[in-house]
Amino acid sequence: MDSERAGRPNQRRRTRKDLLLAAARLIRQGTTPTLEEIAEEALVSRATAYRYFPGLDALLVEAALDVAVPETDEILRNAPPDDAVARVTCVDDALNAMIKENEAQLRTMLAHSLRRPEHDGELLARQNRRTPLVEAALDPVRDQFAPEALDMLIRALPLVIGTEAMIVFKDVLQLGEEETLAVKRWAIRALIEAAQRPDTPG
Repeated sequence: MDSERAGRPNQRRRTRKDLLLAAARLIRQGTTPTLEEIAEEALVSRATAYRYFPGLDALLVEAALDVAVPETDEILRNAPPDDAVARVTCVDDALNAMIKENEAQLRTMLAHSLRRPEHDGELLARQNRRTPLVEAALDPVRDQFAPEALDMLIRALPLVIGTEAMIVFKDVLQLGEEETLAVKRWAIRALIEAAQRPDTPG
């Protein structure tokens, strides 16, 4: 029973991802799919789709943003193989460009996410796009970190990369683009250099 309960969050994440991928495939075909069409493409029921998204608009907004995020290989194509700061900066640059082009939709997605539904008494998690990108950026330089420090770094970097960071810099701190970029670059370098120190706790 415990193993079954432990597997449920992973299954829910997979189902949610399947729905987003299905919607993205239909969007790429130049259509605006219905919830029924997305559910059919994802091989789930319409009722299941509604358990993961508050409505069609929320699903379409997030799926469109999935399409807008560049592929990992594209982001890291020209990144130096041995410079952790430069590699993570490539990820941040790519996400910054995507955010700038899709700010209104991203704010809508965040608003929807605050109303995300529950399943079996638990809030359904959002899709995690940042962590795989950070992991890919750091993979070639993982020998520069102790394993525990690398794990901590992978969890810390998404705090300064992505949509929520944009909201903090722009709305809370009210910084302009140049100031925001300077602070983000400082934070990325500081986190990476802290993780590279041999005395960094795990």
